[in-house]
Amino acid sequence: MLFTEEHEALRKTVRDFVEKEINPHCDDWEEAGRFPIHDLFGKLGNLGLLGVHKPEEFGGMGLDYSYNLVVAEELGTAHCGGVPLAVGVQTDMCTPALARFGSDELKREFLAPAIAGEMVGCIGVSEVGAGSDVAGMKTTARKDGDDYIINGAKMWITNSPSADFICLLANTSDDKPHKNKSLIMVPMNTPGISFSPHLNKLGMRSSETAQVFFDDVRVPQRNRIGAEGTGFMMQMVQFQEERMWGAANVIKALEHCIEVTINYCRERQTFGQPLIDNQSIHFRLAELQTEVEALRALTYQACELHVQGKDVTRLASMAKLKAGRLGREVTDSCLQYWGGMGYMWDNPLSRAFRDVRLVSIGGGADEIMLGIICKLMGILPGKRKD
Repeated sequence: MLFTEEHEALRKTVRDFVEKEINPHCDDWEEAGRFPIHDLFGKLGNLGLLGVHKPEEFGGMGLDYSYNLVVAEELGTAHCGGVPLAVGVQTDMCTPALARFGSDELKREFLAPAIAGEMVGCIGVSEVGAGSDVAGMKTTARKDGDDYIINGAKMWITNSPSADFICLLANTSDDKPHKNKSLIMVPMNTPGISFSPHLNKLGMRSSETAQVFFDDVRVPQRNRIGAEGTGFMMQMVQFQEERMWGAANVIKALEHCIEVTINYCRERQTFGQPLIDNQSIHFRLAELQTEVEALRALTYQACELHVQGKDVTRLASMAKLKAGRLGREVTDSCLQYWGGMGYMWDNPLSRAFRDVRLVSIGGGADEIMLGIICKLMGILPGKRKD
């Protein structure tokens, strides 16, 4: 994928923003378990970074997805994963279906302020009994006149305690699991919505995450995105950009892990020589950097085909799978070379080790990615590729 001067200018804008507005505060935000999301999103909105590939008529830049990929990659230079995750929820998880399939009325009400950073969004798919198994979710939205009455609960919802709206996937009929779901835009100040205390997560500590409960929550049917019963399909489409965003966001984060480990191994003396002089260590770091470059190539290829309007389900799933597994490999290997220092909670590798573990779980677990890839290869048991 070839980047233009415009891509590189955008890359610099994001990198400068991270260095000025995010990295100086990461330690404090990690300790607090939250960051000033409305304030930070307002600044991102002022720079246009929350709507890079969203339509211009609703405040976006109207650029293709390759520009958004640049934003995701550069946000990976943040010294914590939670803040980039919160941004990714806003740009690539709770708004793609709205931008692509939503009515102009819904776009004016929710998309435009999300792009401007005036509203914070979240995505409501996962439940206690239905994480990667999206078809198994139980939350319902039953018709009552011109409204829906929503009952159920969503789990592990990033941004939810501070969110202004949720893009909610709910069962709107008793049809088959893949045909009975709809995406509905729900304002978070609607009566009947409540939250659990903040969830105490292993990583991504600076992002707010909670369980969201819906008790006879009434919203107009006009808040539905697209036709009733098409929510599962829309969410599957929405997942593709989420997975590409996640893979791109990991690239620079893993390069940073390798870079700081190289610097540490140059300074750390053992048995009369710098650690970096051990062949097993510098060969391993070279291997890891090579793997990161392979992830970059795979992610860029998926993005390029996506920009061309092609189906990237296979490549996006592969990139997401590779990002999660490589993230675990890089952070574990690099942490090892820090020895006891790497085991300390505030060590950069320790934080990255905890944060990157989510990549193999959120947005579809590794096993789901493998199932998708196998299906598209025609090698599922009892299945043929026709």
